[in-house]
Amino acid sequence: MKAILYIGHGTRSKKGAVEIKAFINKVKERIDVPIQEVSFLELTEPLIEEGFDTCVEQGATEIDVVPLFLLAAGHIKRDIPEALSPLMAKYPTIPVKIKNPFGVQEVILDAVAELIKDSAGEVLPADRLLIVGVGSSDPDVHVNFAKIADGIGGRLGPEKVSVCYFAATEPKLSEGLETISEGAKGRVIVVPYMLFTGLLLAELNKIVRSRQKEGQKILCTPALSNHTVIEDIVIERAVGE
Repeated sequence: MKAILYIGHGTRSKKGAVEIKAFINKVKERIDVPIQEVSFLELTEPLIEEGFDTCVEQGATEIDVVPLFLLAAGHIKRDIPEALSPLMAKYPTIPVKIKNPFGVQEVILDAVAELIKDSAGEVLPADRLLIVGVGSSDPDVHVNFAKIADGIGGRLGPEKVSVCYFAATEPKLSEGLETISEGAKGRVIVVPYMLFTGLLLAELNKIVRSRQKEGQKILCTPALSNHTVIEDIVIERAVGE
């Protein structure tokens, strides 16, 4: 019997954890697979081991692992395989297939552009975009975010598009905000390139609200899972080869 094990990063935010589980419940309703469980790499229960064991307890004879991650970095290349390795050894007769992360897709860039327009209205030539990633020491992160910035900028035509990160690589958020704001005549639209609400997004919104109170024309768009295309991509990963 086939099973799907969804793996999210995990969050200390109770609101974020509820949001992720609600998102997966919507996905599960659209997939005709008898066993579907959600688990997390860290911070949120159930962790990967418990989710995997639950699939087996329900009679899984094969398990497809669907990572809920936008890009291939350390978690995808190292942490998830390391977490799954002892489980695959524990259940050697159960084939496990790990699906790819979402990657930089044109449909995702279309969706981000739509989310920006939904939040900010029409993007004017004088406006600027600041794309905020979580950050990673993986060198591919800069290559991917350069593609993301070019793609979104090409779709919306703002004066400037910059990228910054919360952690693990440069430029950091504080530097990114200062640089994008300097000399800005239009709005600064902050775009969190994150799937779900969590503590990082809450912190980002707090910083943006503080700057709004100081008189800056700045706003922040919502998490990417607010667009239905993300749900479609998860389903495509779950049922595709």
